[in-house]
Amino acid sequence: MKPNGSLFGTRDVAQGASRVSFDVGTTYTPGEYELVAVNGDQTVGTTTRTLRSDLQIIEMGIGRNQPEKMWNGTDGSPHSQAFVTIENQGSGPTAVTQFLFFGKVPYSSGENGTQYAGTDVSGIYDPESNSEIERVVVPPGGSKTIYSSRMPFAFIRGGNVVCTDYQQSGTFKLSLETSTTGPSLSKTYDVQYSASEEFNNCSITIKEDG
Repeated sequence: MKPNGSLFGTRDVAQGASRVSFDVGTTYTPGEYELVAVNGDQTVGTTTRTLRSDLQIIEMGIGRNQPEKMWNGTDGSPHSQAFVTIENQGSGPTAVTQFLFFGKVPYSSGENGTQYAGTDVSGIYDPESNSEIERVVVPPGGSKTIYSSRMPFAFIRGGNVVCTDYQQSGTFKLSLETSTTGPSLSKTYDVQYSASEEFNNCSITIKEDG
C-alpha cells in the first residue's frame, strides 16, 4: 500500500518462498509503505517499509584541476567539464535527471550559457556510450560520480565569465534535479579566477561556500 493508502501492486507468492520483491522505480512517492500478506480473504501478516532517498553531494571538481577524477584520467582530460560524486544515504532509490550550474561560472546552464535549465536536457555525460544520457540511477546506500556533458568552465569570448588582467571572485551553485518529489539538491561554492592576459588562460580555485 502507498503512503496515501492506495494499492501499489500485488504479487503471487509461491509456496515455500521466503521473500517477494517489488520494482518501485525512481518516481515513487516517498513515505511509509505497508506490505500485507493475504491467504484468500484472510490477512496473515503485515509489515512496513519506509522508502525515501537522501542524496548528499560528497565532492565536486573540474577536469583542469583534478584530471585524475575524470573518466579518462590524466590523459586528454576534458578540462572544461565538471564532475560530482554523490551518495544516497536514504532507504529508497532515486535518479539524477539534470546536472546544472548557476552563478559565476564561464558557461552557466541558464540564460548566459547553454540555456538547458528548465528543459528535458540532462547535461549528464556517460563515458561508456560517449553520449548525453537522460538519468543516472543511484540505489539506496550507493554512490555515483556524474560528469557534465556541457562545459560549464569553458572560457569563450562574450561568455558569463572570461579571464581579465585582474583577479575575480564570486560564488556559483551546483544543482541536481532528481526523479523523486521534493526540491533539487544543491550546494554553493566560492570560486576565484586568477588574473591573466589571455581571456581563456586563468586558473580556477573552488572551495565550498562558508
